[in-house]
Amino acid sequence: MGRSLIETVLGAVVILIACAFVYVAATTAQIAAVRGYDLSASFLRIGGLAKGSDVRISGIKVGTVLGRSIDPATFDAKVVMSIQPDIKLPTDTVASIASEGLLGGKYVRLKPGTSTDRIAPGGKIAKTEDFKTLEEQVGEIIFFATGGD
Repeated sequence: MGRSLIETVLGAVVILIACAFVYVAATTAQIAAVRGYDLSASFLRIGGLAKGSDVRISGIKVGTVLGRSIDPATFDAKVVMSIQPDIKLPTDTVASIASEGLLGGKYVRLKPGTSTDRIAPGGKIAKTEDFKTLEEQVGEIIFFATGGD
């Protein structure tokens, strides 16, 4: 009888600790979508960027990718993102697609410029840098390492 009670209490303690870990992870992981004002950007390649991916400035999440589509006129990939309302981006901001590592997901990296003018809600980021595949990056390294012209 005593052993069964001890096992039950220990099981309950383990479950409470597991719930505490899940709660801490959920509240600090920044997995919720950011709602703010919408912006768009066009890219030649987005390299598997998914809806719901992060939008980051200096590694800090400031937005969420809301959707991806093809521009019927230019056939570029159009990315629509939501940016936190307190972040007002300069008009010379550069958007690029970055990877979290070899096996990591993709995200939009924003590099704010120095302009005093701001992009209006619903506006477009004019300057973009396309996604470079691993093969392209390795090719560039080999090219520079061999002193290619």
